[in-house]
Amino acid sequence: MHDVVFLFDVDNTLLDNDHLQADLSEHLASHYGQEARDRYWALFEDLRGSLGYADYLGALQRYRLEYLHNPKVLRIANWLVDYSFADRLYPRALDVVRHLGARGPTVILSDGDAAFQPRKVERSGLWRAFDDNVLIYVHKEEALDDVERLYPARRYVMIDDKLRILEALKNQWGDRVTTVFPRQGHYAFDTEELRIRRPADIAVDAIGDLLGFCPDRLAG
Repeated sequence: MHDVVFLFDVDNTLLDNDHLQADLSEHLASHYGQEARDRYWALFEDLRGSLGYADYLGALQRYRLEYLHNPKVLRIANWLVDYSFADRLYPRALDVVRHLGARGPTVILSDGDAAFQPRKVERSGLWRAFDDNVLIYVHKEEALDDVERLYPARRYVMIDDKLRILEALKNQWGDRVTTVFPRQGHYAFDTEELRIRRPADIAVDAIGDLLGFCPDRLAG
């Protein structure tokens, strides 16, 4: 039983996923045309609506089925899996992991598919930085029993750019969790979400700002 466990989201919390998407859009437009770019993202959003998480390779597979006779399409997968994810880590993100890790275990708690999301965590260096403490679910807010089984603690700290997730954890864990909201990425500035969701316990402008917080303060 740990005193406190620090849980980190990945996309737009530790890693600038919006920048990754912008790079992918530019790559698709410049190598395959704007029509191909727009069609890929339409398939991506349709798949996310049905699955509940981002599936980059699944959207690519759907796109490929529409263009079976274009062999160039096959190279998109190589671009995705070989992307330089480490270059998209937010400034001082790894310093924050080490800073909080001096107080208690640090664990990645992310949503995503079973192929691309683990690749992103591995290639960015996060898997190593978290000493193999990596959890990836379809809907992480529905897997808190699993989190408690694997990393039992008296208290948890959840750092996530989505107020929806932070609110869900607060509803389930109550005062046992401190919710931390880094205002990064497009979800953090969704005016409707900001209006309807419960505010986080702590909000910062960037993940690196947590270096100014004593870990005991975050742990309550």
